Amino acid sequence: MNESSTHTGGNAVVTGADRGLGLALAEGLVARGWRVFAGSYLPDWPQLQELQARYPDLLVILPLDVSSDSSVLAAAAAVEERTRSLDLLINNAGVITERSEDSIRIPQDYDEMMRLYQVNALGPIRMSEAFLPLLERGELKRLCYVSSEAGSIGKAERTAWFGYCMSKAALNRGVRMLFDRLRPEGYTFRLYHPGWLRTYMSGTRNEEAELEPAESAASALEYFLGSALPWDDKPHAIDEDRLVMRDYQGREWPW
Repeated sequence: MNESSTHTGGNAVVTGADRGLGLALAEGLVARGWRVFAGSYLPDWPQLQELQARYPDLLVILPLDVSSDSSVLAAAAAVEERTRSLDLLINNAGVITERSEDSIRIPQDYDEMMRLYQVNALGPIRMSEAFLPLLERGELKRLCYVSSEAGSIGKAERTAWFGYCMSKAALNRGVRMLFDRLRPEGYTFRLYHPGWLRTYMSGTRNEEAELEPAESAASALEYFLGSALPWDDKPHAIDEDRLVMRDYQGREWPW
């Protein structure tokens, strides 16, 4: 069933939209009338195609591997063929592996660590660079990054997960550099820890986690699209000149 054909919001790109949090973010945006360019890395996964069937005028599926320079550039060119501007870029794509839990007393897979770094840390930088010309012509100019508490040097006390934790810490540093460069030009930023989700980041669904992707996506979109957050049952304006990482409950996490 075609649930909507009215483009009442802006233009958004969401990476890693095949399933999990990315799919829930894409669904939440099209339900609000946004046109969404959804990055797809798993073309055989059916849920994104099913969402497109419901919103054929609002959802565009893009083949996208954020670890590939050529794939990212091709995706940016494909979006530019359809619109002259972009309002919102959500860098959601991320990966973890079962080997991530190996501590230092177990031989490490450094090639796998580099794969995580390419996706989790460098992928969002590639995307930001490639889509900046479209964002320049957008109204909102908002850059959003899905990070993790695992990247918090001040808070996370893990003894393993080297590739994942280090890649997310590197992402946070990269976002800070983008913020320092682009905030004076009117860009706004959101850095988000989605919580422990029942997703397929390691290849199989994590049933032990606390949250469904749709729950975290609802909080994320309130943060990504809004200019205020509800604390103590009252709206508090977001200070756009201060970069922070917030979680799905609105709490600030230390760097």
